[in-house]
Amino acid sequence: MDRRKFFKSAGLVTAAAYVGPEFFAGSKGSQGSSSGGVTTVPEFPPLPYAYNALEPYIDARTMEIHYDKHHRAYYTNFLAAVKGTPLEGMALEEIFTSISKQSDAVRNNAGGFYNHTMFWNNLITGSKGPSPELSAALEKSFGSFDKFKEAFNTAAKTRFGSGWAWLYLNSGKNLAVVSTPNQDNTLMDISPVKGAPLLALDVWEHAYYLKYQNKRPDYIEAFWNVVNWAEVDQRYRAALKA
Repeated sequence: MDRRKFFKSAGLVTAAAYVGPEFFAGSKGSQGSSSGGVTTVPEFPPLPYAYNALEPYIDARTMEIHYDKHHRAYYTNFLAAVKGTPLEGMALEEIFTSISKQSDAVRNNAGGFYNHTMFWNNLITGSKGPSPELSAALEKSFGSFDKFKEAFNTAAKTRFGSGWAWLYLNSGKNLAVVSTPNQDNTLMDISPVKGAPLLALDVWEHAYYLKYQNKRPDYIEAFWNVVNWAEVDQRYRAALKA
């Protein structure tokens, strides 16, 4: 695969698909940017914090298994699924726009690779609230921050089986909430709604079962203590300009 094209595929350099600077780490630990300036083919993107950094909300053992087993498998299987095909040189967002025409291996692994990378960058120790600009947008779309949380929590709680809850910016530049099954996201052509993903919550059982067992609502509530609102705000600002 052409190295610059790989970076477009792995990094989603457009604003609507921004996933954070850690996603662009190169194979020698070099740091890239959304301008696509890194020229080395990246290895599996590093976790931006230690396994135990988000305790007690997300335990170290779950983080280790989730990142090093589940996410790594999606990354490896995605590369294998597109190797030697016309998809190999495409940006992930381009693949997502025709994902209904692709194999299950491409759909599931491209989504899993992208979704998890975004999820890790969603999280941080010492979480602070959204910026005034983002707070105002949430209030405009949902009535209040608490009503936004309620809508997001409902989407996460009521996703049957495995999937994700999302805050996204729709084509009308308004904020909205939805859930998607399995490893789908709002960039995919099969999504019932489409837009730029801003905040993601993984509600697959492997994301929480060691600590929370079947108590998904407890896991969802704990999530709010580690949301990286600065990252969400950066995605929001970028998506507004796209």
